[in-house]
Amino acid sequence: MPELVTLGEPMIEFAALQKGPLEEVATFRRGWGGDTNNVAVAAARLGVSAGCITRVGAEEFGRSLLALWDREGVDRSHVVVDPEGYTGVYFISFDLAGRHAFTYYREGSAASRLRPEDVDPEYVGNARILHTSGITQAISSTARAATEAAVSIARARAVTVSYDLNLRPRLLPLPELRTVVLATLPQADVVFLSVEDATYLDDTCAPEVLVDRLLEKGARVVALKQGDQGCLVADVTGTRVSVPAHPVQPVDTTGAGDAFDAAFLARWTRGAPLEEAARFANAVGALAACGLGAVAALPSLSEVEAFLRERQHATERRRSG
Repeated sequence: MPELVTLGEPMIEFAALQKGPLEEVATFRRGWGGDTNNVAVAAARLGVSAGCITRVGAEEFGRSLLALWDREGVDRSHVVVDPEGYTGVYFISFDLAGRHAFTYYREGSAASRLRPEDVDPEYVGNARILHTSGITQAISSTARAATEAAVSIARARAVTVSYDLNLRPRLLPLPELRTVVLATLPQADVVFLSVEDATYLDDTCAPEVLVDRLLEKGARVVALKQGDQGCLVADVTGTRVSVPAHPVQPVDTTGAGDAFDAAFLARWTRGAPLEEAARFANAVGALAACGLGAVAALPSLSEVEAFLRERQHATERRRSG
């Protein structure tokens, strides 16, 4: 059985190979994405056994995801190939300054047809971690019900529940999104959120203050991802650490936050202190931002270790110089 099980939406990615409006782009690179799919693949590349619960279409794109999981060693025994749905697609475009934008085609997709019956209690109950997100809950009412079922099983079987808010007002009106997220937070052990998520959830306080409020709601650990400012991680014991980002020249930050999630879970669930887990997660997120697309840029464990060694050597050289 996998150590980490994800529940959510895999997608096919088309990343623009030139800058400018989508209507002017002639060439794209095809890849894979979807927040929970990114976490599963990132975890597998870091040496964590991972599996996914989802649905894909019975077409070429669905088959390409099945092949991806086979190559990456991600268990797909609980993936439903849905002949009545299609595999969702998104496009990444870049403006002249290099900022990315997304265009999605996902309504009615196979993943949006997830339902509670797709969740095997034994599969979830024998994992160490269940990871899901606000996107999974927002793509459809049946996917939301599947999330509730999976979280309930995990809680009953003492499986760690990992939850990335990933609030997307384009999928659900913000008031409804807030209601869904606030109902889920008391059931989550590890909560991930970005500064943007924090603002969407509660714009009456600073994101750093919201971290404490989320701990009060029941989370054991909250990780606030702050992009090129690093991260703030806190837990119920009162430990609170701010860890600076590793400076890199980003190419595309798609999936970098998901890579952070996978890396943090990989270290923290194996007993690493918060600061060590956060530093490792920052490194994985930084490396993921150095390539084009979500899955394509996810680093291997050896690449992360080499990156951290080089950073350590650079620090030592500065101190001795």
